[in-house]
Amino acid sequence: MSPAGPAAQPRLHRLLDAVLSIGSELDLQLVLQRIVEVAAELVEARYGALGVLDESGERLGDFITTGIDNRARERIGHLPEGHGILGLLIIEPHPRRLQRLSSDPASTGFPPGHPEMTSFLGAPIQVRERAFGNLYLCDKTDGRPFTEEDEELIVALGAAAGVAIENARLHAQVADLALADERDRIARDLHDTVIQRLFATGLGLQAIARRIDDRDLEQRLAESVDDLDATIRQIRSTIFELQTSTVAGTGLHRSLVSLVAEASRPLGFRPAVDVDGPLDTLAGEQIGGHLLAVAREALANVARHAKASRVRVLVRCGEERLRLEVIDDGVGPASPDPSGRGLENITARAGHLGGTASIESVAPHGTRVVWEVPLAGTARAGRPR
Repeated sequence: MSPAGPAAQPRLHRLLDAVLSIGSELDLQLVLQRIVEVAAELVEARYGALGVLDESGERLGDFITTGIDNRARERIGHLPEGHGILGLLIIEPHPRRLQRLSSDPASTGFPPGHPEMTSFLGAPIQVRERAFGNLYLCDKTDGRPFTEEDEELIVALGAAAGVAIENARLHAQVADLALADERDRIARDLHDTVIQRLFATGLGLQAIARRIDDRDLEQRLAESVDDLDATIRQIRSTIFELQTSTVAGTGLHRSLVSLVAEASRPLGFRPAVDVDGPLDTLAGEQIGGHLLAVAREALANVARHAKASRVRVLVRCGEERLRLEVIDDGVGPASPDPSGRGLENITARAGHLGGTASIESVAPHGTRVVWEVPLAGTARAGRPR
C-alpha cells in the first residue's frame, strides 16, 4: 500500500475498523453481507456486490448486494451469473479499475431495469489461496472515478475478507461437531427406548388380536400393528441418517440441507426438505455432485421467476434409483429459466447419468421439477455443459 500521509490516516482507520467488524461475525451469510457493505463504505461507492463462485469455479452461484433495494432487484430479475466484466474477473482474478464500464471490450451492458452504472472497481477474494469470489463496486457517491488508493483499500479488505470467511466456516464446523454429538445421543435414545417400546406395544396388540372373536376389532388391531411397523421402519431410517451424518459430517445429505438453507436468502423464506432413504450411502460422489447442482439450479429458477411463497425439496433414494423433486406454489412453468439454459442443464445432467428430467404444472398453481437417475451403472465420467 502507498505511504500513509495525514490525508490517508482516516481511511486506514476505517479499513482497520472494517476488518474488525467483519472478523467479529460468525455466521457466513452475515459475514458476506457485511463484507460488501463495508467495501462500499470504504471507497464511498453507491453500489456494491460480492459474487460467490459456484462449485465449478466458473460461474457465480450467489450474488450479495448493497445499494440496490428490493424493488430494483425485482425489476432486474435474473441475478448475474458471471458474464461481461464480472466474468472477466473470474477468468483473470486480478484487481480491475475502470473509469467507464461501457468503454471496456468485455462489457456486455445491463439488463432492462438495471440501474445505470459508470465507474467500476473489482477485486478477487481468496480463501486459503483458492478463489472464493469477487468484490464489485460501482459509482463513487461524489461522481469521481475510483482511485489507486481505493483499489489498494479494496485489495486489503479482500485479504481480510478471506480470513473472516474461513473463520466463519471453522466456527460452523465446530458447531456441527457439537450437533453431531447431539444427533448421536438422539439416535441411541430412539433405538434403545422408542423402538423397543413400539415393538413391545405391537407384540401386545398381536397377542390381544389372537384372543378375540370380533372380526372388525381384529382387523382394526391388525391395521394398528401395521402402522406401528411402518413407524418403526421410519424411525430406523432416521437413526441411519443421524448416524451416517455423525460419521460423515460433510455428507451429501448435509450438503443438500445447507444448499437449501442458503437458498432462503434469495427466496425470502426457508424451503422444506424431505429426504427418504440412505442418501449418503447409496449416492456416490458423481451423482451427489449432479444432485446438488440440479437442486441449486431449480431453486435459483424459483427465486428468479416463480414468485412463490412455498417450496419443497423432496429426495427419494432407493436401492436402484434416486429421485429429486423441487415443488413450488408460484406462477407456473413454461421453462424454469426462460432467459437461460436452466432446464437444458438439468436435462443434460440427467441424461449424462442415464436418467430423465421434466417440468410440469401443479394444481392449483405452481411447478414441479422432477430429476430421476439410476444408482447403478453410473461410472461414466464427464461433465455436462
